[in-house]
Amino acid sequence: MSAVTISTDALYERVQNVIPRVEWATMADDVEAILRLKEERNAVILGHNYQTPEIFHGVSDIVGDSLALAREAQTVEADVIVLAGVHFMAETAKLLNPAKTVLIPDLRAGCSLAESITAADVRALKAAHPGVPVVTYVNTSADVKAESDICCTSGNAVKVIESLGVDRVIMIPDEYLARNIARQTGVEVITWPGHCEVHERFTPADIAQIRTDHPGVVVLAHPECPPEVVDAADMAGSTAQMQDFVTVEQPARVALITECSMSDNVSAANPAVEFVRPCNLCPHMKRNTLASIRAALEHMRHEVTIDPEVADRARAAVERMLAVR
Repeated sequence: MSAVTISTDALYERVQNVIPRVEWATMADDVEAILRLKEERNAVILGHNYQTPEIFHGVSDIVGDSLALAREAQTVEADVIVLAGVHFMAETAKLLNPAKTVLIPDLRAGCSLAESITAADVRALKAAHPGVPVVTYVNTSADVKAESDICCTSGNAVKVIESLGVDRVIMIPDEYLARNIARQTGVEVITWPGHCEVHERFTPADIAQIRTDHPGVVVLAHPECPPEVVDAADMAGSTAQMQDFVTVEQPARVALITECSMSDNVSAANPAVEFVRPCNLCPHMKRNTLASIRAALEHMRHEVTIDPEVADRARAAVERMLAVR
């Protein structure tokens, strides 16, 4: 039996519920090459929850939502980090690991939220609202983080805002996340009109149709969805909170109102749960492939670099977030 068969067969056990064996067989060469290259380069792969199962379960060493990846990036002992996600995540990994080489498999893996706001926009907001702290979602560039007081994720935004002890904040750039979080904290939130191109497309009518078509379904929505969608769901939370809910509660039938691959990845670990799959793809997340990860490691290409002065200020905002428990 070949080394490829041994290694890929062992990994296939993680994805057999969501990837047909015949399809997995076509991935064997890339998977084996990535495993070999990780060892040669002393590299680790950080995979976001929205990656496809062959990346998430097959070759990633650390997986999770943006908060989990940010925390884990601090303790990585490898020389090279490959961030299977989007560019702002790779920048965050670089901020927390300035001495390490951070690679992103595809330079086109961007984010509609990150692109909705600039550092100049943040400076204008601060000028219009002097003294009001700026809470910036991690889905932003390092330049924007550098203009901020503290960062947050969808999983810790409530704790971050409450940690400030103020009655008013600027929360950027996701308008819907800010509005949803404001309702949980009682803090006045000044918003910015940025939206996630995946989550903004969901509607209350979508959820109503899901409930009609799948009686008894439990609906979990990401807080980047519009508030009326969150109101129509049974629970709202980050991708990590969704995963925890399914793992602990084991609902008979569930719908995750978020990016498509999330359901694939959670269902692989919860075979007893039936997943209804409303599907909005993130085109940026899907730019990451086994082939692009392999090429990044083979050629050490698409290294992430950040201006040191910007990095110092952006890192401070991220580290303040990570200090909130």
